[in-house]
Amino acid sequence: MENTFEGRLLVGATGSAAVAALPAYLGALRSALRGPITVLMTPTAAKFLPAHTAGLFADRVVTGTDASTWPRENHTTLAAGHDLTVVLPASAHTLSAVATGAAPNLLATTVLAATHPVAFFPVMTGEMWAKPAVQRNVTQLREDGYRVEDPASGPRYDVAAGAFVESPQPPPPPRFVEIVRELLS
Repeated sequence: MENTFEGRLLVGATGSAAVAALPAYLGALRSALRGPITVLMTPTAAKFLPAHTAGLFADRVVTGTDASTWPRENHTTLAAGHDLTVVLPASAHTLSAVATGAAPNLLATTVLAATHPVAFFPVMTGEMWAKPAVQRNVTQLREDGYRVEDPASGPRYDVAAGAFVESPQPPPPPRFVEIVRELLS
C-alpha cells in the first residue's frame, strides 16, 4: 500500500472522557501503520473505555492490573519494545506527572523509561488548558525533548453542562496519523 509506514507504536490512554474516541484514532492508524499497536491504559482510562473495546483495534492492550503480567509487561519492556509512544488523550494529570518526573502509574513510568520519541496530545477543558500550571508543565515537557501538540479548539459535548462547548481537542484522526508517520520516519 502506497501511504503506509512501519513502526512499533505504543499508545498511552489516560483518564479523560475523550478516551471514548480512541477507537477512531486506532482505526485510522490501522489503515496506514504496518506494525504492532499496543495500547497502555491508565486505570481511569479503563473505566471510561473498556480494555476489551480498545483491544478490538490494537494488537495488545496493557492495563497493569494483572500482577501475573508484570514480569513481561512492565515499564522497561514496554519502553524497549516500541519505536514511538503517543499519549492520546493526554490529561493534565499525566502532563504534570511526566513534567515533574513522577511515576504514579505504569504509563507515566513507561514514558519516563522511554529512549524513543514521545508525543502528547492534550485533551482537557479550555479553563484547564489556560492555567499557568498546565502551561508550565507543557513548557517543561518541550524543554525536556517531548513533543506536545497544541490542541485545536472545536465543539465537544460537555457532560456536566449537558451541551456542546468550544474546547481544546486533539487533531482529527487523519492529521494524527500524519504526525505519527512523521515521528516514526
